[in-house]
Amino acid sequence: MPSWKLVSGLFIGFVGCLVAAVGIGFAMVQIPSENIAAKSQNNVYYWADKSQMVATGTGVNRQNVTIDKIPEAMQWAVISAENKSFYKDSGVDPMGIARALANMARGGQTQGGSTITQQFVKNTYLSQDQTVTRKFKEMFISIKVGTKLKKPQILQGYLNTSYFGRGAYGIQAAAQTYFGVDAVDLKPSQCAFLAALLKGPTYYDPAGNADLDKAATPEANRKRSEERWSWILSEMHKDKHLTDTEYQEAGKKYPTVEGRKATKGMTGQISYLVDTAKKYVLNHSDISEADFDRGGYQIYTTFDKKKVNALSAAVKKIQKQRLNPKRELDKYVQFGAASVKPENGRIEALYGGDGYENGHFTNNADTSGVPVGSTWKPFVLAAAMEYGTYKHPGTPVSPLSKYNGNDHLKVLNSDGTPYLNKDNSFFFQNNEGPRKWGYITLRKAMEQSINTPFVQLGMDVGMTHVRDVAKSAGILPQSMSVDLNPSFAIGTSTPSAIRMADAYATFAASGKQADPYSVTEVKKSGEDQPGFEKPKVKQAMDADIANNVTNVLENVIQNGTGTNAKALGRTAAGKTGTTDKNKSAWFVGYTQQLSTSVTMFRENPKDHELLSMNGTAGVDSIHGGDIPTLVWTEYMKAALKNANDTGFPDAPKLGEIQDEAGAPSPTPSVTITPSQTPSNSPSPTPSATSPSPSPSPSDSCQFGWGNNCGNNGGTGNGGTDGGTTPTPSVTDTTGTGNTRGNGNGGIFAGQNG
Repeated sequence: MPSWKLVSGLFIGFVGCLVAAVGIGFAMVQIPSENIAAKSQNNVYYWADKSQMVATGTGVNRQNVTIDKIPEAMQWAVISAENKSFYKDSGVDPMGIARALANMARGGQTQGGSTITQQFVKNTYLSQDQTVTRKFKEMFISIKVGTKLKKPQILQGYLNTSYFGRGAYGIQAAAQTYFGVDAVDLKPSQCAFLAALLKGPTYYDPAGNADLDKAATPEANRKRSEERWSWILSEMHKDKHLTDTEYQEAGKKYPTVEGRKATKGMTGQISYLVDTAKKYVLNHSDISEADFDRGGYQIYTTFDKKKVNALSAAVKKIQKQRLNPKRELDKYVQFGAASVKPENGRIEALYGGDGYENGHFTNNADTSGVPVGSTWKPFVLAAAMEYGTYKHPGTPVSPLSKYNGNDHLKVLNSDGTPYLNKDNSFFFQNNEGPRKWGYITLRKAMEQSINTPFVQLGMDVGMTHVRDVAKSAGILPQSMSVDLNPSFAIGTSTPSAIRMADAYATFAASGKQADPYSVTEVKKSGEDQPGFEKPKVKQAMDADIANNVTNVLENVIQNGTGTNAKALGRTAAGKTGTTDKNKSAWFVGYTQQLSTSVTMFRENPKDHELLSMNGTAGVDSIHGGDIPTLVWTEYMKAALKNANDTGFPDAPKLGEIQDEAGAPSPTPSVTITPSQTPSNSPSPTPSATSPSPSPSPSDSCQFGWGNNCGNNGGTGNGGTDGGTTPTPSVTDTTGTGNTRGNGNGGIFAGQNG
């Protein structure tokens, strides 16, 4: 046993070493400088060829101010909300540090500094690594700051280094960003608003940040912001930092906040490219938005400058030819488009809108809320080939199988009973017009975009199977309709243009799928940041199925609703889509080298609801095969200039011909190749829907959701090219910034890609 002298000696030595270590640590750490922290750094974005696209600096948005230029109301708002004992405490919260260390020991995240002093110290760190070493260093610095700096200096430093969102660091930048005034001119109500942002600008900016987190919609953010704004004002009043009169005046009305603005260099399509790439970075790494906006990153993107310019030029050219902004029905028309490389997932080009500089902050290439219409039908056909029908499960359905193409048909469940609405009335599916097509092949129904065959086919295959095939092809589950009713088969879902281009790329690549991506590499201080490996390529569907779908979609261009795309002059496949009430129109098409989607819609700028395009461009209705296809063709001509016409792989005979009644019969010896001359079947033109024996459907019924139709037999009305019945109401996710943006491009752009 060691003697008591040895034990006590060791103990005294240990304590002495500990005290010495603390003393040395205390002496060595430096007090943080808000001026050093405010030094601006650029985030530099590069094109696919490694040439510089744009440098987005935060320097313009960072400016320190002295404490006398910060209103007392702002100072007290932060103190009342964040650290009531600020003027009395030592600057360190031992319990908070203990909690943080305990969390790290359990493998969790550290919690932010609980005192204003600690938060000031944390703000000045360029490295936000969650380590025990960093936490101890932060504690030493906080103690030293508390002993060396006066409280007003600490508060000044905190407010000059805090992140308020929208790239704004410091109170001066925040005042300019949200209210267009200098910090010294902030009113108490505005001060409380800005103090609320410190809780987390992603969730408290009323403009919304749904591209970073689906929970951060404008509605949810506004509610959170108002609640915290009101609470902070009440705390200031309770702490006697606002008089009764000042409190009543400040709480009368939530302050008016300015919308997002374009920053230097962010004009034209650059703003949307940067938006897409930034979202991808944030969702594929541990880099926080605050860290990213501090700058210093080099972001290498997949965007091809020539293709981006060609896509923008195509939109502008067709826009100028067909639309007149002085004509009422041509106002508020918008376009979105994306171009993806098959069997790779590279987003080579996109068109997001008119540009931030024109007040358009929505990235139309990466939105959710615009139904895709009949461009969904290829997923129904692919599901039928993969799963068969309930009558013949596992037996692939041939594209030459026949279904009833007549208008206004009852839709049948798998047991043969009619599909019923919630009020037990029959659900009818309509086509665009009353033409009696009779029993036609699925190939012909796709060619002319006839609704009734695909709705019944979807019911026979099972809508869950249709959903699964779309998901495998690259469509995000959150963009698909929750209600898998009959109309699901004809495009009630609202994926982004990026996701539609990627999903059709799966057909182009004989069933191989890769998630879309926009960033290949991110560096900081010369070091590669993890998380940016190329998405893996997987076989999402059988090659024969994908090639048969392609063969059918070639025929759509050769003989059907997509004949305007024949002007491309090379082998291509594609599908048109137009929605009920003519609220959106799509064309998605591809060659083996490139898959591109184009969407067109009108939107009320006040409430961001979709408007009908009946009468737009001086025609009764807009078809997916009209303006969207013209844009697609104009762009693809430029994008594929000098490229070889590689054609598509042969499509072998697949499955058995089945009529709608169910009996399979041998497949005749038919080569499924597109005809070189148009068929006699006319392409759809706007026409009146056949009269229904029942009263006109209610508003909800007109969206085509059978389960919502309640008037003696709800109907699903086809769009102008047999498009979708429903047009779901659009959720405004910004109001000022990212309308309908849900990160649906998230994986390439937002939270999912």
